[in-house]
Parts: sequence; C-alpha cells; structure tokens
Amino acid sequence: MSVPEHVAIIMDGNGRWASQRGMPRAAGHRSGARAARDIVETAREIGLKTLTLFAFSSENWQRPRAEVRLLLDLFRRTIRREIGSLHDNGVRLSFIGERSHFSDALQREMAQAEERTRDNAALNLVIAIDYGGRWDIVQATCRIARACAAGEIAPDDIDESCFGEHMSLSALGAPDLFIRTGGERRVSNFLLWDLAYSELYFSDELWPDFDKASLSEAVDWFAHRQRRFGRLPQAAAPGG
Repeated sequence: MSVPEHVAIIMDGNGRWASQRGMPRAAGHRSGARAARDIVETAREIGLKTLTLFAFSSENWQRPRAEVRLLLDLFRRTIRREIGSLHDNGVRLSFIGERSHFSDALQREMAQAEERTRDNAALNLVIAIDYGGRWDIVQATCRIARACAAGEIAPDDIDESCFGEHMSLSALGAPDLFIRTGGERRVSNFLLWDLAYSELYFSDELWPDFDKASLSEAVDWFAHRQRRFGRLPQAAAPGG
C-alpha cells in the first residue's frame, strides 16, 4: 500500500461530540487531545514521515474567552505530559504559527520541546497553533520583501520555488493527504499554499471518534488515488 509521506489534519468536532453526550465542551477538547495522541502513535507505526495537526487557528481567538483559556491550558498541559513519550519514541516536535500572542512561559515551553526533540527522526510532528494560511502567505511575502530590500534577493528571482522556501512548512514539504473530520467540506484557512496538490479527504466522524482504523481507512483511500499533478494518466500496461 502506498503510504503518504505527509498527512495534515483539521481536528474538527470536539464540541459537537461533547454536546451529543450532554457533556461540556471542555470534555470534548480533552477527548480530542487523547485522540490526537493515538493518531500520532498510529502515524509513526504506519510509517508517515510528517504529521501536521491544526490545533488552534488564528480565528479561534474569536471564541469565548473562557474556551480560549481552556484550549491554551490544555495545550500547555498536553506538551508537558506527552513530551517525554514523544522524545522516547523518536518524534520530532515543531510548531508553526504566530507565537508572539502567547505568554512568555508558553513560548519557552514550546521552544524547549522543539530543542529537546530536534534530533529525532521517526516522525515529524508539526502543531499549527495560532496559525492561518493567509497569515503564512503574508509572512512569507514580508520575509521576501525584506530580503529584496537588503539586496539578498532580486525581484526577478522570485518564483514559486523561492516563495515556497519562505513558507512555514518549507523544510518538510507539502502534505500528500489532507484530512478533515467533523463533516465539514472546506479547508478553513489551513495551509492554503501547501494544499494546492494535496488529496482532500473529508470524514463525517467527529474528531474524538477518529481512531487508528479511521486513519488507516483514509490512507487506504489515498493509496487508490492517481496523482497526476496536471499530467496525463499513465498508459495502461499491455494487456491491462
């Protein structure tokens, strides 16, 4: 079976999962964190090279203040609880997004987690937090503009390859497979540049219910896709 090298996931449906069970939204987010841990373990087991999880979007700041505090507290506690296991299992952890909006303490913990795991190679785990696809493109544009002003890049040298080198995922490559749980059929400002040629897989399962079998089903679906990138389909083999 053809396994994608890079899978990106929007983990949607925690709140609805809790509401269906008459539970507070906080319970859904905690269950979602447990599901994320299991999916990371499964990703490593099946041989993914990179897994990118959308944990907190730049739009999520618009949610009620209490829920934002809960999400960030859960994020901080999850880092503390899981970093030892991630490191022991060879997972390299990194974060993409606008960190300056977080407390100094949280920024330090994120940097320490990255430093601790930076030499690991079993799986690249990327957490997108306070991230937006449009933000990413704007940040890349600003970096290129500064490089042009400094004489490091000539305007005529700016092409897709040059631009891509300044995006958040530049060192890891674009996702082969994008997954969104929760029944929605949109990318919601996630990795807008990087998803140009990704296979898009939408699941009706709410995120806390998305498990090893669910990920395996998505990967199997991917294995049967013919990725042409604008080229004609491969000619059928003689007699095929």
